[in-house]
Amino acid sequence: MRSGSLWSGCLTAGVVLAGTCTSANGASLYYQAFLDGVSEAPPNASPGTGFAQVDYDTLTHMMRVRVTFSGLLGTTTASHIHSATAAPGTGTAGVATQTPTFGGFPLGVSSGSYDHTFDMSLAASWNAPFITANGGTPLTAESAFLTSLAAGTAYVNVHSSVFPGGEIRGFLQVPSPSTLGLASFGGLLIARRRRR
Repeated sequence: MRSGSLWSGCLTAGVVLAGTCTSANGASLYYQAFLDGVSEAPPNASPGTGFAQVDYDTLTHMMRVRVTFSGLLGTTTASHIHSATAAPGTGTAGVATQTPTFGGFPLGVSSGSYDHTFDMSLAASWNAPFITANGGTPLTAESAFLTSLAAGTAYVNVHSSVFPGGEIRGFLQVPSPSTLGLASFGGLLIARRRRR
């Protein structure tokens, strides 16, 4: 079996089984969140919805953040990841990532999309108080953040002019096999065709 096919199989199996794919030097971690007003603290009646995906490479310290959202009552004022709440899937926490917002996040709109990759080994990718509270360096902050992601205590929040504390949010979770089933099936077909 060629290494490309092995990697493709590892990626497919790893994502489906655990939201991770491990190589000899690190792991790629995958998290997703469905965003809505009901998930805010306190909950609100916003009709807005969204989806976020965070891909984290522990070897390169790169984090890719993708967010899509629509139907907000207000216009966006900020978006970032908060970490760590006291219990999984509930509560509030301080901002872990860039403030006041992700660099390049679409502001002043009620719908949009975002795709950016951050180098988490750089202090500029973090909220300074998060670094201070978690060991004082970007790498110690990263360790605390990865622990929070794995525990389900980190959430993506989209703030707006109508809901300054957050209009829609969602806790980041490892994708369930059912949400990745179709993508995984496609990955297996590609790997099989490459072997022929």
